[in-house]
Amino acid sequence: MAEKIFNISIAGCGKVAHLHAKAIQNLPEARLTGVWSRTPQTAEDFALKFKTRAYGSVHQMVKKNQTDLVIVCTPHMYHKQPAIEAAEAGSNVLVEKPLASDLKDCDEIISACKKNNVKLGVISQRRWYPPVKRVKEAIENGKIGKPVLATVTMLGWRDKAYYDSDPWRGSWKMEGGGVLVNQSPHQLDIMLWFMGDIDEVYGIWRNLNHPYIEVEDTALAIIKFKSGAIGNILVSNSQKPGIHGKVQVHGDTGASVGVQTDGGAMFIAGRSSVAEPPVNDLWTIPGEENMLKEWIRQDTEIFNSFDPTFHYMGCQIEDFLHALANNTDPLVTGEFGRKTVELFTAIYRSASNNSPVKLPLDS
Repeated sequence: MAEKIFNISIAGCGKVAHLHAKAIQNLPEARLTGVWSRTPQTAEDFALKFKTRAYGSVHQMVKKNQTDLVIVCTPHMYHKQPAIEAAEAGSNVLVEKPLASDLKDCDEIISACKKNNVKLGVISQRRWYPPVKRVKEAIENGKIGKPVLATVTMLGWRDKAYYDSDPWRGSWKMEGGGVLVNQSPHQLDIMLWFMGDIDEVYGIWRNLNHPYIEVEDTALAIIKFKSGAIGNILVSNSQKPGIHGKVQVHGDTGASVGVQTDGGAMFIAGRSSVAEPPVNDLWTIPGEENMLKEWIRQDTEIFNSFDPTFHYMGCQIEDFLHALANNTDPLVTGEFGRKTVELFTAIYRSASNNSPVKLPLDS
């Protein structure tokens, strides 16, 4: 029997939507069958470029072309409407990170997908990086003992031209936050994937050198995990031209593992390429200490064999289609995507109250 070809439509035509379209076109089991935008002419231009059809509404797009999956690529404060409309029309939904900029929108999206019996996922394509998977496997296989300490360090840069590139960037009302909401969800998701649920958060934020925006360019947090482990988060858009993004985990045996997910100037969809390959930057597991050099060589070779700006998005879309074909959960579910929003919401609440915040949070 021939393998099913899945119909995928895109809601929102911003910079990241172009990467998703390229990823879809590179998947043999998928075809790009439609696009919708809040601005009709943008959808028409996008459809012409990617040889698909523009629609006047998400509901019409899903029904007319029998869409199996809608990928939501609108700015995150506009995720809710197309996600819910897609679910109510009967399509599964994959939402660009973060799931939303507030928990209320997250809960409404999750509820709509459950009510209409469709699957929901959230983009976090860095989980498919080989060095990220290597850390996850080492933790799951007990190679560092019990994970007891995690650190997230993301030192990046965003200039005025970046914030001027879209009218919604840099304000509390429109963007919903700064580096926590827009740049750090990938690293926060990976830390949560490695470490599990959080019990308590104490956080602070500052705007260090971006006086032309309202939101934070830097945030710090101390984390207590439900497992008893502790963690530290430092994320910033204030280091020109960008230094690195790292997630490291230390075990109770004294062994440590880590991944540099981003190096050098940080990737900006539609404006730059990925500067450096993701690599394991820390590995002290007994007997494996000397493997870093070979892994870095292998990972760099793999990284240079395709366009990384959309390849790993394709890996995640492929995972979602596999979940549809086998009626299983995708690797990054809507509920897991909510955890990242819950974390940055807790940091904002803690900073506002100047006190620790207990999780879970309601909306």
